[in-house]
Amino acid sequence: MSAKGTSMRSNYCFGCSSSSPNGCLLNPEGSRLIFFEECKNSPKNNLKIHTHIFYTNHTGEPAGFKSSERLSIDSAWEKWYLLYQKGWTEVSHEYG
Repeated sequence: MSAKGTSMRSNYCFGCSSSSPNGCLLNPEGSRLIFFEECKNSPKNNLKIHTHIFYTNHTGEPAGFKSSERLSIDSAWEKWYLLYQKGWTEVSHEYG
C-alpha cells in the first residue's frame, strides 16, 4: 500500500459475510476482546455499530471493561479488517 493517499477502502471489501460486523475478536496476546454489535435504534440508511473492548482473565473471558465506541458501518468494517490483519481472531462470546 502506498503512503501517497491510497485509500484503505479500495484494498478490501466491506461486509464480506454479513451486512455489518457482528461478533467478537480476541487480540493475539489473549489479553483483550472487542465486541461489535449493531446499534438497535440506528436507522438502516445510517447504520451505527457499537464496539466494546474488555480486558480478559487467564481463561480468555471478559474480566474488565476498557472502553466503548460508536462507529459508522464503514468505520466498523475498517476497524474489524485492521484488527484481523494484526492477528486478532474471531471467537465465540456473547455480549450482554
